[in-house]
Amino acid sequence: PAFARYRDVVDAEVVPRGRPSEKPGLCWLPDGQAVYAALSRAHTTTERTPEELHRTGLELIERLADEYVEIGSRAFGATSVGEVRDRLRTDPALRWRGPEEVLAVARNAVDRAERAAPGWFRRVPAGRCAVEPVPDSEAPRVTAYYVRPALDGSRPGTYFANTYRAEERDRFTAEAVAFHEAVPGHHFQLALAQQVQGLPPLRRLADITAHIEGWALYAERLAEEMGLYSDDIARLGLLAEDSARAARLVVDTGLHARGWSRQRAVDFLRTHTLLSEVDIQTEADRYIEWPGQALSYMVGRLEIQRLRSLAEHELGSGFDLGAFHDLVLTNGPLPMTALAELVESWIRGT
Repeated sequence: PAFARYRDVVDAEVVPRGRPSEKPGLCWLPDGQAVYAALSRAHTTTERTPEELHRTGLELIERLADEYVEIGSRAFGATSVGEVRDRLRTDPALRWRGPEEVLAVARNAVDRAERAAPGWFRRVPAGRCAVEPVPDSEAPRVTAYYVRPALDGSRPGTYFANTYRAEERDRFTAEAVAFHEAVPGHHFQLALAQQVQGLPPLRRLADITAHIEGWALYAERLAEEMGLYSDDIARLGLLAEDSARAARLVVDTGLHARGWSRQRAVDFLRTHTLLSEVDIQTEADRYIEWPGQALSYMVGRLEIQRLRSLAEHELGSGFDLGAFHDLVLTNGPLPMTALAELVESWIRGT
């Protein structure tokens, strides 16, 4: 399935591995399963198999259901994950009142995170993170994003929050998105990498999704440890973001390694995430058209968490979380295998 979309644009024949083409002039191409396994390794920069990732996604969704009920019972008196999701989808009080409120909440979240950061990081970026609205020309097509500082210092790192048709947008994910895109997420990661002396430009500016997005997802959870979420509604927004990334593991591998139909992928996203219908349709098409890329987000987070747990276990009372964060962020974006080698060497003191 991962390779099927290319078959009509190349003069080739897809045949089982090891069997030559019976048509003269046509080349052999590997089967879709092998191509997808290679794509998943390339995007995640790990050796995790599609089957393993599918199981991991299902396990994460099961664990998230318990968290939804725990937090939803406090916030709404809910007794099931379905009840929590229904409330988040339908409660008009969980929508924005206007564009100004979107920016105020984003700026407040970033300010809180910047004040708390020195207790959790040895180094922080030289410049603060600006918060601006997504430009009108882009707003209908994007949600939110971060732009790293200019290398010459002429432009600060900036988190762009989307104020377009604000009254129709959910507010409960706002803090998780701010911690992901700005502080301690992409701003800390990308701005710090740029200011490290001695790293070649490729190391400072590399676009390695598993590290970049993995750190941002790790930052969403780290923000909870830092006490940054303002209330249980915001914590449910964290779970909503987690659900979407966990579902990616299931749906991407389902489509390309298990022969799922598009409709089955759509149905899974409807059942297990809080994505809007428009986003569900867009996400399903994205996974079909870009096999394996969506796996990198959650895999990156899980690998950073694994390496932190390993360091905590091996170093015991000698473990320094600020030093660990410094190690992960000040060597530039790395493949997960290279990051693992770096952390393991740090643990050994070599």
